[in-house]
Amino acid sequence: MASGNSYRRGKVDRWAIGLSGLCMAHCLATALVFGAASAVGGLLHSPFIHEAGLVFAILLGGIALGRGIQVHGQKLPLAIGAVGLIVMAGALTMPHGNGEVGVTLIGVTLLGWGHYLNRRAVA
Repeated sequence: MASGNSYRRGKVDRWAIGLSGLCMAHCLATALVFGAASAVGGLLHSPFIHEAGLVFAILLGGIALGRGIQVHGQKLPLAIGAVGLIVMAGALTMPHGNGEVGVTLIGVTLLGWGHYLNRRAVA
């Protein structure tokens, strides 16, 4: 059973994993919904949503993964998470379409994996 401190430390990782899941759902929903309803797809394709999502991902990743290094000293979760964030940022430079969705999903998966490893190391 996890102690209270490890539970609280892992809480930010759970939030970050949740955000990664929401990003993945957003990307998949955008690709599917855009083909069926251009009005909804246009809203979901807003650059502001993507940029704001990346800012939140960077903030949560920096807090959770940075704190993880302080707590358990393992750098691998931060490294994997950082690569995921870089891939996600790179996807913002791509034109909307299947390629952008695929690159974003790779980045989100890497970021989520980094948070997962971080959470396991803290617990």
